[in-house]
Order: sequence, then structure tokens, then C-alpha cells
Amino acid sequence: MIPIDIIQAQFPYFETSLISEISEYGKLIEIPTDEQLMREGQFIKSFPLVLNGSIKISRMDNDGDELLLYYLDAGEVCTMALTCCVTNARSNVKAIVINDAQVISIPINFIDEWMHKYPTWKKFIMDSFRYRFNELLNTIDSIAFLKMDERLVQYFQKVYRTTKATVFLGSHQDIANDLHSSREVVSRLLKQMEKKKMITLSRNKIDFSGLL
Repeated sequence: MIPIDIIQAQFPYFETSLISEISEYGKLIEIPTDEQLMREGQFIKSFPLVLNGSIKISRMDNDGDELLLYYLDAGEVCTMALTCCVTNARSNVKAIVINDAQVISIPINFIDEWMHKYPTWKKFIMDSFRYRFNELLNTIDSIAFLKMDERLVQYFQKVYRTTKATVFLGSHQDIANDLHSSREVVSRLLKQMEKKKMITLSRNKIDFSGLL
């Protein structure tokens, strides 16, 4: 059983009986950075409640190009995984851990059962869907209406909100993948931002504290 205090610390608004069920039926999993939690095309048999760490949810096209959808943080659930669970469909996204994560894996049969039994669970799930829907709309808006340099600023700000870090550790290609762009375009714009003292570039490291 999962210690109840661990669950209460992240989900204090859940009913005591709900926390007890999560403790009994959930499985506590430690996932290191860069490990894949979910891949495209797989059937989902359980869904994660995030206790700590950060997880990147992205989608790939037929050519292997990637687009960042959103990050999962502590106290959140992956709504894309929930959708696949409810409809018994294959996953259409992948999930990669970007900061060592600790999650509670919940069997899919509890989604509907808890929706009927626990008002706080129903509200948590509905709020999660609404929040992710709005976030996906923001992603669509940024692609449709923002220039790439504006999307880069938004990208770094999102990284900060998720990780609380002011330094991005990764390559220009990593950013290009997340933004569904080319490395050449991203590198050119990053150099322009550095000239404007907005960021500081070094090998596989970008200090973006000047944007915050």
C-alpha cells in the first residue's frame, strides 16, 4: 500500500475514503529522467497521477516530427491517457520524463467508478480536461498567430513554469522538435535573442533568466 500521507500531501482535497482506495489499489512508481512513460500506439491499462517531477507530452507525425503539447507537473493527471482509457483506444501521444518523476499508477477501471462515488474525483477530472483543453487551444493559437521568436519566448516561459529552472539543458534540435520547426530556424533566432541580451547561449545550455 502507498503511504496515505504521500497522497494527502499532493491531493489534500480528496475524500479520506478516496485516498484510502488510491493507497490500496495504486502502484507507486519512480521514473528517471529521459525514460518513456507512454508511447504512441500502445493501449493504456493504467493512468498516472503525478506526485512530483515533470513529464513532457508530445505528438509525432508520420515523418517523425514532434510537437510539444503540454507538460505534466505534480498534482496533475494526463488527460490524453484518460481519454484513451475511457474509449479503449491506442495512445496518440508519447510521454517522456524530463525531471525524475514519482507517479501513482491507477488501473483504468477506477476512472468511472470513482466518478460516481467521489465528488472531488469528478471535479478533479473535469478540471483537468478543461485546463488541458485551454492549454491545447493556446498551443494552436501560438502556431497560428505567433511569430517563431514569440513562440520561443513562450516556450522558455513554459519550461520555467514547469521546472522552475532558468536554464534550459538541451540542444537547439530539441527545441526545434518541440516547436515543430527546423534546427536552422531555431538556431538563427536564438542567436538574435542572444544579441539582444535576452538569453545566454552555451553548448547544450541556454540561460533564459532574462526573459522572466
